[in-house]
Amino acid sequence: MKHCLTFLFMLLLAPCAFLQLRAQELTPENQVIYLRHIFEQTNDQQQRESALSLMAQAGTYQALTFAASQLGNEQLATAKAAAKAFWTILSAHPEYNGKEIREMLPYAIALIDKKQRKQALAWLNAADKEEEGFVSLFNGRNLEGWKGLVENPIARAKMSSEQLAAAQEKADELMRRDWIVEDGNLLYIGNGWDNICTVKQYADFELLVDWKLDPNGKEPDAGVYLRGAPQVQIWDIRRKEVGAQVGSGGLYNNQKHPSEPTSVEDNKLGEWNTFRIVMRGETVTVWLNGVKVVDNVVLENYWDRKQPIFPREQIEMQAHGSRCYFRNIYVKELKN
Repeated sequence: MKHCLTFLFMLLLAPCAFLQLRAQELTPENQVIYLRHIFEQTNDQQQRESALSLMAQAGTYQALTFAASQLGNEQLATAKAAAKAFWTILSAHPEYNGKEIREMLPYAIALIDKKQRKQALAWLNAADKEEEGFVSLFNGRNLEGWKGLVENPIARAKMSSEQLAAAQEKADELMRRDWIVEDGNLLYIGNGWDNICTVKQYADFELLVDWKLDPNGKEPDAGVYLRGAPQVQIWDIRRKEVGAQVGSGGLYNNQKHPSEPTSVEDNKLGEWNTFRIVMRGETVTVWLNGVKVVDNVVLENYWDRKQPIFPREQIEMQAHGSRCYFRNIYVKELKN
């Protein structure tokens, strides 16, 4: 991101005034990335409360869940600011209704003022109790819900149940060696081309995921596999020798359909980025840091280009022998 250090410095000095000044330059997604960074780097109570207030204005789902993570903060003022931000975002975005959010709302209700409390209770009573909404795929504590990669979907389908079980056991052992949880992040520390995969399979879905690459890595490179197929690309855009200057977010392995993103929206190497990925049928749309870079493009079946993409398969985070980080991984299954 241009002038990132200047932005952070000014935001710390006068967060409200400076963010309003830069509103046209920063997407809500990037606002939340940098506000979270400030919140985590400062011990100043006023700055933390200002960061939460500004996240509420940004209104992204990641802002909502970050506010939720602070509802139990030991500083009561911070917890109250988080509760206010949580309710402000939720009241403006009814589409964020989901089981996990409904379960968090009572904690916010206990901390907001009387008028807001009445509104929030009414919202909760009226909310669709059957709506699953976004579900967290990564709990920030362990690798529950994840498994190692066994071959590809076509090869797996040819295995007997006994063969698959044995291969899965070995893959899980490798996964636990190469993927760890550190400071609430999913971190790859291995040396190979290893993927960590969801236990559950998905058909149509919306996926949110934050990611960053290690600036000290040999060849920073990663990706997100959709329905077991490569991939939404994550690049170090300095690597012009491999074509990375086109930017992250493209469907790298496509041959017939577009493979490159429409613009370069990557933040500086070593900083967080966020994907929003929507997959319906064979097509994929990708937003990188709030900007649409892939618009309803067919994802080709890399494993057998004569076949369409698999109708239902696992989601995978890919690594390429260099450290990479993931956090805020949420999926919402889409109905036809």
